[in-house]
Amino acid sequence: MNTKRQSPRVLIADDHVPSRDDIQRALERNQRFSVCASMADAAGAIQAAIRGRPDVCLLDIRMPGDGLAATWEIAARLPQAKIVMLTVSDDEADLFAALRAGAHGYLLKTMNLRRLPDALDGVLSGEAAIPRTLVAHMLEQFRGHEPRWRQPVADRSLGQRLTSREWEVLALLAQQQSTREIARRLMLSTVAVRVHIAAIVRKLGVPDRAAAIDLFRGHTET
Repeated sequence: MNTKRQSPRVLIADDHVPSRDDIQRALERNQRFSVCASMADAAGAIQAAIRGRPDVCLLDIRMPGDGLAATWEIAARLPQAKIVMLTVSDDEADLFAALRAGAHGYLLKTMNLRRLPDALDGVLSGEAAIPRTLVAHMLEQFRGHEPRWRQPVADRSLGQRLTSREWEVLALLAQQQSTREIARRLMLSTVAVRVHIAAIVRKLGVPDRAAAIDLFRGHTET
């Protein structure tokens, strides 16, 4: 009887084709991982994750549709999957947003990709994959009296943070339209609508869509 363990399956999502190719080569070089999907945007990543149920989702933050929105959606639908961000952004705000969205790791593209398989092995074993420099930022924030990741974002204009499409989705939510109704109204897929809602919730720094609607109504009534 063949009892050989199957290699962990990885989904890669990054809009930069050379980066995707480099990442795939780094993961498959030592045959510890197999890449089950390679996508260029958040919507594609969500659909591929739901369809293929990978062990690890390796997502870029800066990709069409918003990598953080994809993180929210995948984490909600596939809680058993490990999600790791691989990004150029060393901004602590992006780090905290990724962790809030459900990421298990946050790696920088400046890392030596030969170390990537070891980092993902650690994540699958329950370890966090975060560069030491960013861990230092995290500690500084937790030591502060009012960490920035806890501060409300209502002091900034909503319009500066939401795209025109996100504004449309939020306005329809405030009209008590369902996800399916919004998708039909805007000629989008329901998955795309959920990605926009996740992005709205993240950008406004609120816990859920109901709180986003309340913030929207308060903004439009002032």
